[in-house]
Amino acid sequence: MDVLKEYVVLDNGVKLPKIGLGTYKLQPGDETYNTVKQALKLGVRHLDTAIIYQNELSVGEAIKDSGIPREEIFITSKVPPHIKNKSGTRRMFEKSLKNLGLDYIDLYIINAPGPFNDLDGNYDQENIEVYKTLEELYHEERVFAIGVSQFKIKDLENIISNCTIVPHVQQIAYFIGHTQDELVNFCKHNNIQIQAFSPLAKGYLLNHPTITRLANKYSVTAAQLALRYIIQNGIAPIPKAKKLEHIKENTELNFIINDQDIHILDSIIDDPRQYDDPI
Repeated sequence: MDVLKEYVVLDNGVKLPKIGLGTYKLQPGDETYNTVKQALKLGVRHLDTAIIYQNELSVGEAIKDSGIPREEIFITSKVPPHIKNKSGTRRMFEKSLKNLGLDYIDLYIINAPGPFNDLDGNYDQENIEVYKTLEELYHEERVFAIGVSQFKIKDLENIISNCTIVPHVQQIAYFIGHTQDELVNFCKHNNIQIQAFSPLAKGYLLNHPTITRLANKYSVTAAQLALRYIIQNGIAPIPKAKKLEHIKENTELNFIINDQDIHILDSIIDDPRQYDDPI
């Protein structure tokens, strides 16, 4: 069992690596380049980026210099949350392709249902227009899967009712103590694969007494236990890391949490924050 060689299969048959590397907040230049290069060398084959991260150029350079065949690397990028029309979506897609130095993107998603400063606004018609543009890119075989991020059930219903392709992927904040069960169940019912961003709750989980106790039981770190929990729930985490030891730690998940301990982790609900922010 090697999690780096394991995949989930999307509804259209595309294979999505179970573990990825998030590149949010990695500084463009050496930091992003070295982090991505190290991750690829360790065997990571999914890189999650976005044009608003301003580091796609460095991600692309690391991919090129890695010497790894393009078809072995799964790349996710995103339509910026404030772009809500066809022409803007096309423009951002072309810019991401150029930045990354690629001919296609494996997964292209809408970064959020609304601009980050207006996430509760009504952008139903705009999201339909953007998503239909993603469908066009999919049919042109310039992207191999399409999806959304942080969409609520009503937002997903809007897309499913008015577009042709059910989103292949939905990215949400998902971690021990914050599993968004109703939303996740809706996605599973519609064969929408969940990806978990911020799977370590921005570090909050790492000192949780129950999590650290169970991590010690399995002779792993709290981060490893938290990531393994997500994978065993059928969800693909994309943890962010920039230190080599953390990247390596996040890929060493070849153990199984037993059902009793999964139940204990399921019972954790004491995260003090309302954690539905976009990042």
